[in-house]
Amino acid sequence: MKDLTTMSLEELWQLFPIVLKEHDPAYREWYEEERARLSAVWGPRLARISHIGSTAVPGLLAKPTVDILMELDPDVDPREVLDRTLDEGWLAMSGAPTRPVKLVFNKGYTPEGFARKVFHLHVRTPGDWDELYFRDYLIDHPGRARQYAHLKMELKGRYEHDRDAYTQAKGSFIGETTALARAAYPGRHLPRPRG
Repeated sequence: MKDLTTMSLEELWQLFPIVLKEHDPAYREWYEEERARLSAVWGPRLARISHIGSTAVPGLLAKPTVDILMELDPDVDPREVLDRTLDEGWLAMSGAPTRPVKLVFNKGYTPEGFARKVFHLHVRTPGDWDELYFRDYLIDHPGRARQYAHLKMELKGRYEHDRDAYTQAKGSFIGETTALARAAYPGRHLPRPRG
């Protein structure tokens, strides 16, 4: 059996197709468990941690993958972020250990396919991130969330084994929704001074 790091993109897409499931309230518990682990690792250098993505929106059809946005103090060493996160059992997906920190990790991808619990961890320095606005808008606007679910089902039919195309095809909807959210909630997620 091949190691995930030696598989081609096409092999990975076959092993990890786009899967959409009805919302599971357990996603919140999965997030809370992982939040507690990450908080213990990073302590006071953790500026903010948030459940983002479709699993953070009650009732929304989603890939059963819990997305977490972890914002660390700007002075944290990017190499330390990479090394410590790998030591905690995460796999690096994208990014490089440079400033500002912008790394993505995953957990729950195995050579046999998806584990029962799957996570994506987006590590950044504090910011006014689009993902937070997008999440809030879908929670507050169920009609828009239903439109998003319909779009995802349509795109799954076309791109089940092409994650990049699936993600890219959602881009316009996400951009439009995020613009609506930023207009509705100006400055809602600006980093707050710590002290």
